[in-house]
Amino acid sequence: MRLIQFEIPESGRRVGMLVENEVYDLTSVVPTWFRVIDVFHAAIEFGRTFSETVSDALEERSFDRLGYSELLDAEPRGSHPWICAPVDHADEHRVLISGTGLTHTGGMESRDRMHADETETTAPQTDSARMFQLGIDGGKPSAGSRGVAPEWFYKGNGYNLRGPRVPLGIPGFALDGGEEPEIAAVYVIGDDGVPNRLGFCLGNEWSDHPFEKLNYLYLAPSKLRTCAIGPELVTDLDFSSLNLRCTVRRGTETIYDSGPLLSGEENMSHSLANCEDHHFKFPQHRRPGDIHIHFFGTSKLSFSDRSWKYQDGDVVTVASGQLGAPLINRVLHRQNGESVVSVVPVI
Repeated sequence: MRLIQFEIPESGRRVGMLVENEVYDLTSVVPTWFRVIDVFHAAIEFGRTFSETVSDALEERSFDRLGYSELLDAEPRGSHPWICAPVDHADEHRVLISGTGLTHTGGMESRDRMHADETETTAPQTDSARMFQLGIDGGKPSAGSRGVAPEWFYKGNGYNLRGPRVPLGIPGFALDGGEEPEIAAVYVIGDDGVPNRLGFCLGNEWSDHPFEKLNYLYLAPSKLRTCAIGPELVTDLDFSSLNLRCTVRRGTETIYDSGPLLSGEENMSHSLANCEDHHFKFPQHRRPGDIHIHFFGTSKLSFSDRSWKYQDGDVVTVASGQLGAPLINRVLHRQNGESVVSVVPVI
């Protein structure tokens, strides 16, 4: 099942289900469904599965229909209906965005090159390489066993979340922007504290790689940037093996093409279950009603090989035929530096 969230000017937020190139407007049948999380809560209330709840709404046959292509082409907050991120919350503080790194072989090589001492011809194994090897050795435990913990990072709350066509920003204090084409999983914590995986979507886990390269301990603040997911939430995706591609266009020229990228459990050093266990083992990550968006890493970054920096207006596309329409975002480069933040003491 492929779900989207979209907005109609003057009518507000809607939930839609995709059938080929047509959007079935579920909100036109159930007016209280403004977001996908509302569908989840309705399923719990009536003791139905998520899929059954959507199917029950579709049986009404009185839903409105929209063209998907027109929604994808519309600019956000314009005069026509537009696509939003496929999952969010009315209270952006109830969304936790995080990720797991060093899960893909190619991603480890990019990070290892970033952190290696280029002045040494026989540099010792980096912390990145050692962390990746831990995953190879113990990241896929048998069912019911806890494996080795993957690298984990915090990316922000719903304030940092962007949907298709919404710009990904490069703050004035940043050294650059950096695409990270990934698969993201979406979870809702039930009233019983149990995490529920709603599905998967395309993601661009936007970061600042030059800042991280200064010292690997800068990884944490380099991740505190905007990110994008969408356009579609796929509830029944086979996560075993996935193919992606990332391109960057500047005007009419393609300045970067990743070529084929592999993701999914077969191409990772950690199993999905192990990543989920180590994320949700923390009690604060099981607060009822919260939404979690978790990125699972990438197999390739442009940063290790490129000589250019991102400019205002560059267009980044992340695509996978297994996840529907591509995720497209342009870059918004804030050219001017930002002033020093001064804290005002309360006296």
